[in-house]
Amino acid sequence: MTTLTVSAADPRALDVQILLTGADAEHGAPGFVAADSLKALGFAAAAGELARLPAAAVEGGLAAPVLAVVGLDRTDQPEALRRAVGAAVRRLGAAAIGLAFDQADQPARLAAVLEGALLAADDAADLILALPAGPETARRAARAMAARAKAVADAVKLARRLTNEPPNRLYPETFAEQAAQAVAGRAVKVKVFDAEALAKAGYGGILAVGQGSIHPPRLVKLTYSPLRAKRHVALVGKGITFDSGGLSLKSHAGMVAMKSDMAGAAAALGAVRAASDLKIPVKVTAYLCLAENMPSGAAIRPGDVIVLKDGHAVEVTNTDAEGRLVLADGIAAARAARPDQIIDIATLTGAQVTALGTRIAGVMGAAEVRDQVVAAAEAAGEGAWAMPLPDELIDVFKSEVADFSNANLSDRAAGMLSAGVFLRQFAGDAAWAHIDCAGPAFNSGEPFGYTPKGATGFGVRTLVRHLQNLAAPS
Repeated sequence: MTTLTVSAADPRALDVQILLTGADAEHGAPGFVAADSLKALGFAAAAGELARLPAAAVEGGLAAPVLAVVGLDRTDQPEALRRAVGAAVRRLGAAAIGLAFDQADQPARLAAVLEGALLAADDAADLILALPAGPETARRAARAMAARAKAVADAVKLARRLTNEPPNRLYPETFAEQAAQAVAGRAVKVKVFDAEALAKAGYGGILAVGQGSIHPPRLVKLTYSPLRAKRHVALVGKGITFDSGGLSLKSHAGMVAMKSDMAGAAAALGAVRAASDLKIPVKVTAYLCLAENMPSGAAIRPGDVIVLKDGHAVEVTNTDAEGRLVLADGIAAARAARPDQIIDIATLTGAQVTALGTRIAGVMGAAEVRDQVVAAAEAAGEGAWAMPLPDELIDVFKSEVADFSNANLSDRAAGMLSAGVFLRQFAGDAAWAHIDCAGPAFNSGEPFGYTPKGATGFGVRTLVRHLQNLAAPS
């Protein structure tokens, strides 16, 4: 994994491949950077703009062969800093990069620099932050900040790695194994329910969705329970390791990125690991609902009636509306444990992408929890928007043979919201929020900022920030 150290050395003395610093139109570049050299390159310090200079162009010399200068533009906005620094580190692609951003007196800005660099760096990269000025107390604070940033970035990269895994390698059984490995040695308990245990415990939704696959479903329960925990939060992650749509088969184009339909479970796993690494004083229980949705002679059919964890009977009218079935089981299990809050995260609906695009998740649920999650997302630098749950949408799930149907076949309007309304039936009166991250979880386009092509790890930073906010003094 990427390493990050804090050094008291002069940045010009760092033995790295590239020394990276920043410049903005108002304050210019650090004093050791020759302004004339940047001017000759036509460098305007626009956000993310990158200039490379040879060591000879640096006043007093430079141990690194290359100096890179990135335009920071809006230095008052942490997310702008994250993206600019992340874009530079990603484009430089060096194995050893020095960071010359002397902002120890501005913790929010320094944290953004570190986060952006870590989120963009290659796993094999070594990052060194140079802080030669100021007292040792400032460097100690910077080292603590670096450790926090690295714990979160490592958790994001864990979620990315799992989500990018080919579906013939990552299926419910192997996901469960990797989840256990990811928290090994940490203060996290792991319990895995196989198909037999799921049947005994009444997880009818997870079993039904997974019954058409040669890879049986799993439920992974992760528990981080620190001493003197202030609150208890349950996380429920959708973990469809591949979604063909089942007998309601998707088109070829609709299946291309469906290895990513487990990104919600990956984010929940990453959040639990980061909470343990950061010793956040909040109990966290995560339910990773893992199944592969495949067509076969054993698959669920439109018209089947299944009984979910909480006893509700659901008529399956669309086997491609499977995520809500596994989440309903997970939410019901979480609710039985009586946590202070339940938050589910899922790549749930194509309607989310239609409504909010590929970079902004929709957040629904009880108003207080929903708004707390949106605020945490904004602080963490992830896009999220509060959405309503209109009561009348429950009517689209009427069934003559069960308590509900699982899909609205007559009207596709408000698909993201109606899916949330369906899940609310299982959350009941719990303090619950639902994050639909179908678009932001996987980047099918070109890289941007610190975000790579492919899995993004969306949701990990939001969930961790939310847990930190709950632990903070009121």
